[in-house]
Amino acid sequence: MEGEDVVKKITIGVCVMEKKVKCGAEVFSAPMRQILDRLEAFGEFEIIYFGDKVIIEDPIESWPICDCLIAFYSTGYPLDKVEAYAALRKPYLVNELEPQHLLHDRRKVYERLEMFGIPVPRYALINREVPYQELDYFVEEEDFVEVHGSRFWKPFVEKPVLGDDHRIMIYYPSSAGGGMKELFRKVGNRSSEFHPEVRRVRREGSYIYEEFMPTGGTDVKVYTVGPEYAHAEARKSPVVDGVVMRNPDGKEVRYPVLLTPAEKQMAREVCHAFRQSVCGFDLLRCEGRSYVCDVNGWSFVKNSYKYYDDAACVLRKMFLDAKAPHLSSAIPPTLPWKVNEPSQPTEGLTRQGSGIIGTFGQAEELRCVIAIIRHGDRTPKQKVKLKVTEEKLLNLMLKYNGGRPRSETKLKSAVQLQDLLDATRMLVPRNRPGRESDSEAEDFEHAEKLRQVKAVLEEGGHFSGIYRKVQLKPLKWVKVTKNNEGEEERPIEALMVLKYGGVLTHAGRKQAEELGRYFRNNMYPGEGTGLLRLHSTYRHDLKIYSSDEGRVQMSAAAFAKGLLDLEGQLTPILVSLVSKDSSMLDGLDNASVEMEEAKARLNEIITSGVKTVHNNVSSPWMDDGAGLPSNASELLPKMVKLTKKVTEQVRLLAKDKDEELAEIGSYDVIPPYDQAKALGKTNIDVDRIAAGLPCGSEGFLLMYARWRKLERDLYNERKERFDITQIPDVYDSCKYDLLHNAHLNLEGLDELFKVAQLLADGVIPNEYGINPKQKLKIGSKIARRLLGKILIDLRNTREEAISVAELKSNQDHQPSKLTQGEKEDAECQPKLCIKNDDFRKSSNASDLPKLHIKNDDMRRSSTTSDKSMDQDDDDDKETKYRLDPKYANVKTPERHVRTRLYFTSESHIHSLMNVLRYCNLDESLQGEDSLVCDNALERLYKTKELDYMSYLVLRMFENTEVALEDPKRFRVEMTFSRGADLSPLEKDDSEAASLHQEHTLPINGPERLQEVGSYLTLEKMEKMFRPFAMPAEDFPPPSTPAGFSGYFSKSAAVLERLVNLWPFHKHANSNGK
Repeated sequence: MEGEDVVKKITIGVCVMEKKVKCGAEVFSAPMRQILDRLEAFGEFEIIYFGDKVIIEDPIESWPICDCLIAFYSTGYPLDKVEAYAALRKPYLVNELEPQHLLHDRRKVYERLEMFGIPVPRYALINREVPYQELDYFVEEEDFVEVHGSRFWKPFVEKPVLGDDHRIMIYYPSSAGGGMKELFRKVGNRSSEFHPEVRRVRREGSYIYEEFMPTGGTDVKVYTVGPEYAHAEARKSPVVDGVVMRNPDGKEVRYPVLLTPAEKQMAREVCHAFRQSVCGFDLLRCEGRSYVCDVNGWSFVKNSYKYYDDAACVLRKMFLDAKAPHLSSAIPPTLPWKVNEPSQPTEGLTRQGSGIIGTFGQAEELRCVIAIIRHGDRTPKQKVKLKVTEEKLLNLMLKYNGGRPRSETKLKSAVQLQDLLDATRMLVPRNRPGRESDSEAEDFEHAEKLRQVKAVLEEGGHFSGIYRKVQLKPLKWVKVTKNNEGEEERPIEALMVLKYGGVLTHAGRKQAEELGRYFRNNMYPGEGTGLLRLHSTYRHDLKIYSSDEGRVQMSAAAFAKGLLDLEGQLTPILVSLVSKDSSMLDGLDNASVEMEEAKARLNEIITSGVKTVHNNVSSPWMDDGAGLPSNASELLPKMVKLTKKVTEQVRLLAKDKDEELAEIGSYDVIPPYDQAKALGKTNIDVDRIAAGLPCGSEGFLLMYARWRKLERDLYNERKERFDITQIPDVYDSCKYDLLHNAHLNLEGLDELFKVAQLLADGVIPNEYGINPKQKLKIGSKIARRLLGKILIDLRNTREEAISVAELKSNQDHQPSKLTQGEKEDAECQPKLCIKNDDFRKSSNASDLPKLHIKNDDMRRSSTTSDKSMDQDDDDDKETKYRLDPKYANVKTPERHVRTRLYFTSESHIHSLMNVLRYCNLDESLQGEDSLVCDNALERLYKTKELDYMSYLVLRMFENTEVALEDPKRFRVEMTFSRGADLSPLEKDDSEAASLHQEHTLPINGPERLQEVGSYLTLEKMEKMFRPFAMPAEDFPPPSTPAGFSGYFSKSAAVLERLVNLWPFHKHANSNGK
């Protein structure tokens, strides 16, 4: 015998179904083949393949005998038979067999995970012995299910208990449009399907219900090879749009990512819990924590040579330790198969300077994109007020306010609105009497308003809480005697306020999607489609915030769809990617007093009849009431006259329709229009237009109610008084009907639009302040929180970029390399990253060399579900969720771009623009130049309207050739767009004709706010914003520092001490730059 054969080879039995080992007749499946070939190349092992015939037909006594056994379950696999073989021959098992039974039952998987202290999503079990069995512990309502008293609000996930059943459902809340998404094993390029009409859960079997975890649209798959090795890959989550991203070879696109120390510990625990050395499991990363939601058993990574090398080396050590501990398991200096291995292709990412305001050299890289965006085209916002005395409506109010006679009630849910509709249907008179006396006129008016309420509630065919809400406020009470003793109060009159409209139109959705696409292709210089690559590799840190309004949320979802090249319905995208933050992006309460003052002064200027004269010729925007037409008082009566003319035409259209309906005796039937389907549309309803009906869901009755209210509110004939606050509403209605209802040919609408536009262009900007100083005061009050958040975003990006640069320079100067073991130890040490300007500057920071503090967010963010800040996202996710540079085919794995998108309404866009252009007028900044150049100030003065989809973008670039401490290291570039203005419709050309056909308007491109070549440093921007921005320490802290849970899960005392180090005091800020 030759010397090398003296040592007997270790035999490895491969006892698995052939389909799991082979691709064709002879070829083994890629990962298995790659790894087994590498094991054989070491020369220490002999591989024996059992094959299906042996496994299924032959008795175990005749099976080959082996030292080590690779055996795992798949469909048709006789697990019990293999267990008997293992008991007979006692080979070393890579994956133990008995625990593999657990993997078939999701209940047992979760039970085992919990037993080992591995975090899982909050869940509950429903066990049915027979299909459709009624269970007394299970309750289903419109927006939640309740199991044993534990409530799961939509969105929630429903999983069959059987592990082999992959039909998992996600149910969405009615406030996001409702519906259900079905996830399934990949079929072609799809992995899920959205069903907008399904709102009830399944009842034919046993299910697990669990909380839906928003992960930002990415799932993480972890693959262990033994408890000490774990490889992780990110892929696009099927919950977003269900389209599988594939590379040119047709393989699903996945990117290797780094696991945090806590996640590595979880991988170890999963291996131990299920006694499976080679094991795949799914991780959900949500708000700074990680959860295991599925364990799959034996799984290998596809298409990663580095992983195949690692897996072969780890398995070799396992086999040698088990069967030949006397042999050295040290890895040879050159791996035996390295000689002929094909080199892996790499994809480059270009690095490039900015673009819009001049190029600042190749060393400049984009670090941050912050955009504040107004929602898309919407229907006019409407309000109906009426006093009600009807018993049915008063009882309804008591039913939903807990029986408190003096409390108001808000009705938003489908059940509540259905109750109201039922009551209203009974109260609306069937016929319409003529008017005779005053009291009868009042009754007629009341009946008309009830009829309007009924029509609004019937609109759309089903209720969607986002778009309609009703308030009932008690006004008068009487005392009544109770049955037995004493008296109680009962309301006898209430004010009903119904708000509706303001819904994103098909055009609004299309605009938002197109703008998202524009951003993808133009806001990330040198990337092209690289943005999608950045995003899926965790190098794009994206957060999208929206106000509470439905139109704003849907605009955000449609924009995300265009930005990330998603497909399908908006509801799943909204729930997966958009966070609501009403405290930052909603509401004018903080500035309501100042706005009332501005409106009063505005009224004075317009109604006085005095022609406005501009004193400041070079800077006309500095005058009081700048932008108002000089003949405003003459335009008002003209506007009233034209409004009456349009209203009368709509009245006749509504009357004709009404008589038509009355003739067929179905006054209760409104032409059906499904709002749920409309949400998914980006094109118009051609059939309705062809039938001569108004566009969208508005019938003639509601269109008439809209114009009638404007006519009545604009001018009070009895008091002979104009109400200038109605000017924006008249303009809004004109603009809507010009774009969407041009086919109704309303005479005088064009003329009314021109008059309304002249007045609105003066009124709207001045409602946010009559002169620059007042504009600055109102703007800073409305946008204070948003400005604070923008500063936090920019600072966090700067700190992160500096730490990456420092890390890189340390690595470049490091003489010796750590061993693999030392590296692991270093990675597993608990680190608390503290990241805060104030802390860096505080005197005792030098005493803490090991403590990286990285968090503006310890003291931010509300504890409600509407996350106010990136509280945990910006504290520890920043360093955690990263591409793994060892495995990634990417030239710049450390490259990281932060995108923050804030979707809001007109008020916040105006407020932000006002602070931006007038911040230098503040006393604390006397002598400073404006952030906005003179040329742009003039353009902004002429830009009267910040229309639908108008936006402001701040992009921060880092110049890597400049010293870290140099202020010129970070440059901010500001651009804005006026959004989708109506000017193209005013032309009489082919473009205008096609826009009329499509009912949509293009969005204007971005304009500069700085001179070409000017250099705005981040330092200067901070200085100018700081007086108006909410300080970081005023953002409410989270209830627990969630981001740290992975590091110090059992050590509250350590956390407490660290928190005490934190400079919570406001004066810590006083030495700021």
